[in-house]
Formats: sequence, structure tokens, C-alpha cells
Amino acid sequence: MITCAQSAPNLSDGLSTTEKSNLNPSPLLVMHPALTNLEVICTISSYTQRGSLPALASTCRAFKHPALNALWRDLQSVEPLVKCLPSDLFSIDQGRVALQKPIDSKLWDTLFEYLSRVHSINITQQSIPSAIIEPLNMLMLSSPMTPASWFPNLRKLSWHADGTHIFAPVLRMALVPSMLVLHVEISPASDSTFLSVLSSLGTSCPYLQNVTMHNRYRSDDSDFKLHQISPFIAQPISQLHHLHTLSVWDTGSKVTEHVLKLRAMQSLNLDLRASLAWKEKPHFQFPGFDDLKWFSLSTQRIEHASNVFSSLEVVKCKQVKVDIMSYIGDYSRKEFAQFLAILRERCDHDKLEYFSLNIGYSKGPSTQWDDFTPLRAFPNLTHLFIEGAGNISMSDEALCQLARAWPRLQALKISSCVIINSTIRVPTFHGLISLLWCCPALTSLALVIDTTKSDGIDLKCPGGGRCNKRLEFLALGNSRIKGPVNVALIISGLFPYLKQVDLACWKTHPMDKNGSEEVRHGAMGDS
Repeated sequence: MITCAQSAPNLSDGLSTTEKSNLNPSPLLVMHPALTNLEVICTISSYTQRGSLPALASTCRAFKHPALNALWRDLQSVEPLVKCLPSDLFSIDQGRVALQKPIDSKLWDTLFEYLSRVHSINITQQSIPSAIIEPLNMLMLSSPMTPASWFPNLRKLSWHADGTHIFAPVLRMALVPSMLVLHVEISPASDSTFLSVLSSLGTSCPYLQNVTMHNRYRSDDSDFKLHQISPFIAQPISQLHHLHTLSVWDTGSKVTEHVLKLRAMQSLNLDLRASLAWKEKPHFQFPGFDDLKWFSLSTQRIEHASNVFSSLEVVKCKQVKVDIMSYIGDYSRKEFAQFLAILRERCDHDKLEYFSLNIGYSKGPSTQWDDFTPLRAFPNLTHLFIEGAGNISMSDEALCQLARAWPRLQALKISSCVIINSTIRVPTFHGLISLLWCCPALTSLALVIDTTKSDGIDLKCPGGGRCNKRLEFLALGNSRIKGPVNVALIISGLFPYLKQVDLACWKTHPMDKNGSEEVRHGAMGDS
């Protein structure tokens, strides 16, 4: 093993040449030149198994700090804070944890040396048992330093544990000025003590850049509970001026107005599923967003999403994702078309590059291709995903007419399940071939087609000499397929570099014409 050479006084003075040569250290005891490079030592430490890092740190002085940094940098629990202390420091007295003796200054110095190396903490319910909470709280009460000084270099905190009063001191300890990223799950167990600590993050962590607030309430009581706790969240968020990423539920107009003023804001995720404020079209209007990279919106119904976009004067954003999550009731074709029309009015036509609409209804209306016409206003679209929009009726000509508006399109998904009946049309291989001409940059395609209609297509050269060498992923949903061999020949001819064909939809039972999830053998295709 290569180890560090130990410094020693020069004892060779006055010795003969032979005697001096006998004192020369063995080559095995000389540090390898690579181990004088801090970057090399840090790389070795980063690849060392966590259980071996303490031994590596004690190998020599060169490895001590890099190994300890790797050991303490990212904590998956606060348990190491207690376990690094002497085992006889705490005892159980009448069922309660008791401190056996005062903690001396040397032990505090060692503990704070470790804590200064912590950059991120991930706290879950399993990683913070009650047997750890009591000793930890006792440590904080007896600490000669303020709680904010415990983690002077903490950058990220992920909190997935309950928010009761016994956890509040731990949260307070972790809310430090160096914090940049905060992810918190608010559980039904969260009480006022925990929330009051959380409400201080605006002043405790003034430089926060990335904040995620997620609630774990059931849908039947979420609106009432969120209405109670929202003020504890709205106040600190309104005090943060360096945010560039925010994910939160509807905490009120004060937060919305604040976010709209933040020039650094790049990514915004709004979960409005539990909000009652968007059931009606708002009587007010916000200025909107001037330079967002990502905007994600989750609502209960599609008309709620329409009301949100209607409340914004403009949405200048590169990527927009809308999830309609409720499974209650249906939506009308008119509501669907109206939403896309409002999207066209509010979103910047040249800036939008990515649009995803996922509707989670168990059943929906039949939509026609012209319902998607508003999306033609966005010529720079590179990614378009539509899922759950009911039975989409679209001919070969209609598909190409839409696709011509998106010459830069790289990924396209238009539903993964369609129930064919007398009123529903789906594209064929002829439409797919034409799509290659309209969107030559496609790398991913998900589309239900009717492969049984391939008259006039040469199996040896299906594209007439033209193919797409970029497409790597193809999903056919529950497409009708009768001649698998011919289908394979056509697909391989059109997409010679295709890596995967997804037929996962065949593993689930397609819905029948009435929207029920019953088995309908042969409804969409014969294997």
C-alpha cells in the first residue's frame, strides 16, 4: 500500500555513506506523485464506499479532509450527528433520554468540524426515529453556538418527514443562510409549531433559489387544510428575492404577484388541483411572465386551466406543461378547443418550443383535428405531447396539414389509445410517410395508426427513397395490426436506425365506445 512519508529529524549527520544508505526510506514508503494532487485524492474519496471512508480518513493527513468531506457532504439522515458522539454520553432515565455529563469543548469542536462539511441533508420519516430526535434536541439545547451555526455550509435540505412539534427544532437547526435549495412535504400531521418555524425561512434562508412545497393531504379535505397553512408558506416565499425555481400550490395572489416580479425566475410549477379560486374566470389580470424557461400547471378540470391562462396577459415561456388531474366527470369538445385557443392568445408564438397536455379523465369527447389548429401558431415547437384528449379523429391529410406548421419538431405524441368507430379516423402509413417530409428532425414519435391500409406502398422501398435516420423511438399505441411482417418491413424501411418500438398499450385493455374499461377483443387490432 502506498502511504504518506512521515517527517522525522535528520539523524544521518556524522554517519558513513554505507550507514546513510541503510537509512534511506523504502520506495514503498514514499508518497506517489499523484497523491500530491488534491483533485486525485478527492476523486479517490468520492469513489470510496461510505463504510470505508473513516478508515481512508485515518490513513494519512493527505486523505483526512477529502475523505471526511465525502463522508459528511451528503447526509441521508441526521442519525450520524448522534452516533459520532461517545456511547456513554446519553442514558435512559424513567423512559426519557438523559445527558450523563456535560459535553466538553474538545468534543464540541470535533462535532462542529464534521457539521461544517455537510452540504445536503435528506430527512425521511424512517431516517429520523424518535430515538434520535430526543438526543438531537438535547444537543441543540446544550450547544454553545446558535442553531443557525450548526450547518454553516448547508446548501440543500429535503424534508419528507412529519411536521410535528418534536421535529421543529431539527428544521430550525437546518434553516441557515447558506441554504440554496429547499424541498419540503407538508403532511397532515404538521402542526402550528412546525409551520411557525417554516414561516421564518424568508429571513433564515434569504438566498434561497430553488423551493418546492408539496402537500400530502387527501383530496376531500385538502382545500380546507391548505387554506389554513397557506399563510405560513405565502409569507416567507414573498420575502425571497433570489428564486429561480418554485413549485407550490395556490398560496394566494400575494405570492403570484411577487413571483411575477422576480427577474431571476426560470421555472414555475403550480399545483392548483385543490384550489377553488379558479372555478370561475377571474375578474383580475396579472402581467404574466416575460422570460420563463418552464411553466407547469396542474388543475382539476380543463376549464380551470383556461381560467389560469386567461388571468395572465402574456406567457413568454419556452416550455409549457399542463396536467388535468381529476377523474370526475367529462369535459366537452368546446372546452378543449377553448383552452387551446386561449393558449394561442396568451403564449408567445415564437418562444414556445415545448408543449405537453395530459388529461387524466377516464373518458372524454371525440376531438377533431381542427381542434388542434391553434397550435399551428407556434412554428418553433420541437416537442408536442397530447394525451387523454379522448378519441382524436385525424386523417392523413389532416395530420400533414398540422405537421407542416412545425418543421423543427423533434418529438410528437398524439394519444396512445383510440377506439375506432364509424366517426373516428386515424392516420395510415401514407400519412406517416408524409410526416417524414414535414418533420425531418423527428427523433421520437407516438401515434396510433391504421397499419392495415398500406396499398401502393413498396415493402422494399416504402418511403420512395426517403427515410428518417434520426428516429430512435416509435410508439404505436393500440394501433390496428394484421400483418406484423409487412408492418415490420415498412417501419424498418422508413426508420432504419430505430432502436425501440413500444406496444405497451396492447398490455392494457382499451376502453370501449362508452368509455368503460372492459375487455373488447379485436376492438383495435388483431395480433
